[in-house]
Amino acid sequence: MGTLERTIGATTIRLVSADLTERDVDAIVNAANSRLRHGGGVAGAIVRKGGRIIQEESDAIGFVPVGSAAMTSAGKLKARHVIHVVGPRMGEGGEDNKLKRAITSVLRLASEKGPHSISVPAISAGIFGFPKDRCANILVGEATAFLKRTPETSLRMVEFCIVDAEAFDLFKKEIEHVA
Repeated sequence: MGTLERTIGATTIRLVSADLTERDVDAIVNAANSRLRHGGGVAGAIVRKGGRIIQEESDAIGFVPVGSAAMTSAGKLKARHVIHVVGPRMGEGGEDNKLKRAITSVLRLASEKGPHSISVPAISAGIFGFPKDRCANILVGEATAFLKRTPETSLRMVEFCIVDAEAFDLFKKEIEHVA
């Protein structure tokens, strides 16, 4: 599927198809549930590969509301941190705005804590049922808007790590239009 990059100010937006748990970045983003219970899917893989410390630190944080994010260490992963973000479930209402808040929370938290590079999955587009096309449009659009209005961010690379072929193509179309 290849990679694709666009530059906004001093920050590169990149699209890759890879295993999120293997990314060598400052922080990977985990699409989490509000209780930060990382049992299945990518969240479960992050804890299995990174170690129990990720779940223990998540337990200490406790509850994270939809649209918000929290950061833990990344244990044995190549990444240094995990940013846990709670995206919306389809059918709960206001999903688009909640997803916009979620990606903005991720970028704001990363900017506050200092990571230079993050890798972001298709938040809410898996088991939470968010339509992949809307997910791509919102995540890329909000990341682009954030980077344009926050040139002082520590972020030098925002990577979208998308393994699903259909979602990858949708993200590719959105990133191709970044100017």
